[in-house]
Amino acid sequence: MKTTLGLGKSSQLPKALLVALLLSSPAVVQAQNANQTQTQPAKNPVVEAIVKEATQNSQLESLAHELLDVIGPRLVGSPEMKQANDWAVEKYKGWGIMARNEKWGEWRGWQRGTSQIEMVSPRVRSLEGTQLAWSPATKGKGVTAELMVLPDVQDSVSFQKWLPNVKGKLVMVSMYQPTGRPDYNWQEFATKESFEKMKAQRTAQTEAWRDKFTKMGYTSRTLPVALEKAGAAGVVMSNWSAGFGVNKIFNAYTKKIPTVDLSLEDYGMLYRMVEAGDKPRINIKANSKELGVQPTFNTIAEIKGSEKPNEYVILSAHFDSWDGGTGATDNGTGTIVMMEAMRILKKIYPNPKRTILVGHWGSEEQGLNGSRSFVEDHPEIVQNIQAVFNQDNGTGRVVNISGQGFLHAYDYIGRWLSAVPASIRQPIETNFPGMPGGGGSDHASFVAAGAPAFSLSSLSWSYGTYTWHTNRDTYDKIVFDDVRSNAILTAILAYMASEDPVKTSRERIVLPVNPRTGQPSTWPAQSKPTRKGGLE
Repeated sequence: MKTTLGLGKSSQLPKALLVALLLSSPAVVQAQNANQTQTQPAKNPVVEAIVKEATQNSQLESLAHELLDVIGPRLVGSPEMKQANDWAVEKYKGWGIMARNEKWGEWRGWQRGTSQIEMVSPRVRSLEGTQLAWSPATKGKGVTAELMVLPDVQDSVSFQKWLPNVKGKLVMVSMYQPTGRPDYNWQEFATKESFEKMKAQRTAQTEAWRDKFTKMGYTSRTLPVALEKAGAAGVVMSNWSAGFGVNKIFNAYTKKIPTVDLSLEDYGMLYRMVEAGDKPRINIKANSKELGVQPTFNTIAEIKGSEKPNEYVILSAHFDSWDGGTGATDNGTGTIVMMEAMRILKKIYPNPKRTILVGHWGSEEQGLNGSRSFVEDHPEIVQNIQAVFNQDNGTGRVVNISGQGFLHAYDYIGRWLSAVPASIRQPIETNFPGMPGGGGSDHASFVAAGAPAFSLSSLSWSYGTYTWHTNRDTYDKIVFDDVRSNAILTAILAYMASEDPVKTSRERIVLPVNPRTGQPSTWPAQSKPTRKGGLE
């Protein structure tokens, strides 16, 4: 566009005045306004109201307190899991949202009690540890016995000859760790030579430990069963998570004798004592309860669509957890994000075009069982899904969204993200078309059935080391500013997906050749859920 201001070549106006005249000309102002319109989309009153409600009337802290501090961890089949299901239904009903618990299976009922582990010889000391999930309880005054470590044997025959030695003993089945300091601490303070020496020692110990199991002919799963059959008094382990004071807490494989996990610090002390011939003895009291066969549920809530009630936008988060901590970041944070998003949507956007449904899934930790059951039980919903938004991996703000192998995901995800405030949207990296998720979290259950489902993947906050499945996954690890950002993002994406005039495409990419097999990759298969767990 050419602009003429009527100035001759001989005009000697100051440069600043000339620039001002140019910028104030109608043509330039019109061009500037057009450019602003392109880069700054018109404000959306619904989006603005969502942001305002989320920031000025957030319920996240109270939801987290009630779920994590009061109810606590939510192991599948436990009374706490059912308590959480009922609590969520009442919360939704209090917000005017239809909600229900939908049975999908049955599980071994078990409730954690108190654990008390003490060294009684050669001195007295309280030890930091806990029984593993589904570990048998102890009776009376508990189990008191001497500790022993696994031998170095030539082969499985030699181990079978040694095995009777475990009778009446507590057997230590984890490797002795050469350091309790995480690598980042060594990198900060150690000399390069010292750090390399430690790593070499640890690598050698790890390889020797694996070789020991190979020679014995057992795995970490089958060995406890063999020890139990041979008359051991109990199994003692330490599943260190490579951070200060943090262990992974999973499940026991014994059926009659207790299995406990000790902190690295206490386990290492006892291991050194055994090796030195000090013959340490400990007492284990574990007061868990067996509760028989218990029903298992998904909690479902929905805001019915006003124009297309049979098309669905699904918010997704697994409700269950391991129970070493309180399941705060796996997946208490994902749970309260979805609850808060639903609360906000009901208040700000009570009559969505499509039905907005939230699923709080059970038994994700044992293989996506709740969400796989829902997909199997509700084909009429799955075939009419507009989008699924799943959040699982920790307290951090969302920083990545993959297209999960859906060819046109870039189009609709991009349009929906454009409505999100820049402060939340700009840090998010998108990967289109991406590859379909085969597992890991509940979006994969829907992807396998061909429904466009997306993981809202979070910033780490040392999730893998410090809170994922650990004894430190507790309320204090939540970063509420990030969780609040995720609730805003989720509510806006749900609103945009509901309002979109176009039904999302399910066209898939042509998957690349698998470099390991040389054959074309295949779309993940829809897996059968385990509907009866821990009962064999």
